[in-house]
Amino acid sequence: MIRRNLQNDVMKSLKAYPVVGILGSRQVGKTTLAKAIMDQVQPDAVYLDLELPSDWNKLQDPELYLQQFEKTLVVIDEIQRMPALLPLIRALVDKNRIAGRFLILGSASPVLIRHSSESLAGRIIYHELSPFGLFEISPDHYQKLLLWGGYPGSFLANSDEESFVWLESYIKTYLETDIPQLGIHIPAIQLRRFWTMLAHSHGQLWNANKISGSLGVSAPTVRRYLDILEDTFIVRQLQPYYANIKKRLIKSPKVYLRDSGILHALLRIRTFDLLQGYPSLGSSWEGFVIEQIISLLPENSETFFYRTNAGAEIDFLFFDKKNNPVAVEIKYSMSPTTARGFWNAYEDLSCTRGFVVYPGTEQYPLGKNVFALPVKDLQKIIEP
Repeated sequence: MIRRNLQNDVMKSLKAYPVVGILGSRQVGKTTLAKAIMDQVQPDAVYLDLELPSDWNKLQDPELYLQQFEKTLVVIDEIQRMPALLPLIRALVDKNRIAGRFLILGSASPVLIRHSSESLAGRIIYHELSPFGLFEISPDHYQKLLLWGGYPGSFLANSDEESFVWLESYIKTYLETDIPQLGIHIPAIQLRRFWTMLAHSHGQLWNANKISGSLGVSAPTVRRYLDILEDTFIVRQLQPYYANIKKRLIKSPKVYLRDSGILHALLRIRTFDLLQGYPSLGSSWEGFVIEQIISLLPENSETFFYRTNAGAEIDFLFFDKKNNPVAVEIKYSMSPTTARGFWNAYEDLSCTRGFVVYPGTEQYPLGKNVFALPVKDLQKIIEP
């Protein structure tokens, strides 16, 4: 089993909070992670999968069943299928408030987020599990991770075709089963068309009017579609950074599909050779690198891009532990260069460090404390 970086954080939280939540998209590995944590923390922990009729039946009188485990960790998988459990968990925790009573897992959903926020405020800490990251596998396998994405079922496949078939099945199941189970009623064909449009505009500024016109629906409707994909960890909206400077700034977010494998499946890209010839390979690479950087940053870190109407632009921006802005440009080229717009933005924000991430092997300076950085050395970005 590939050890997840999140495991230590969750185990630490179980020593401090009565309820710990692991959220993430379907098939991302939440159950496997939870069972690995059970083996480490409490091998006799109780595990309930709410997709199993037998476990569902155990909770027909949930108070009677759960109150017997005051000193035993209870893991509840797919909690969004029974949100009424959350107020009961709150009551049981308040009756005997000790750390590590419940570990709840679920696909993010408006129901799950709303109920848990209201019912478990001050009692729960959330952790988000993303697909495999570059440093959970090996930086040497970045091409495979880029093409196939980080979902275990895809990344651990034996061939391009097997990976592609898994991703197609995932997309179909998500649209036809997972979304309806969350109480969201949108025709699968319509949502797939929207999802595919996002794939073709991956890494571009969000333009609701353009997409709504193509789909024949209103701008608020496509906004709702986007929120659904974001709430289920399929899409990331990277917000623009607003600095206190007298410049006209871009205000729309940039939208990325979070998993590069799903992106390529929607674009019908089955092999690395096809990907190499894809006109928007640079955008695919940009989204991939952004996800890898975010996975290395502390949870809930704020991340941005920066762009002015005059052409100053930084692909990715975050603040280090000393609250200094770090500028990241992302290039799929063996000889990356920086345009004048990057340097103008670098000066606008008074950045003290910058990097140009590329698929090469050598780190070297580009000027003004900006370095070309191989993707395999990406961890150096977060060093203060």
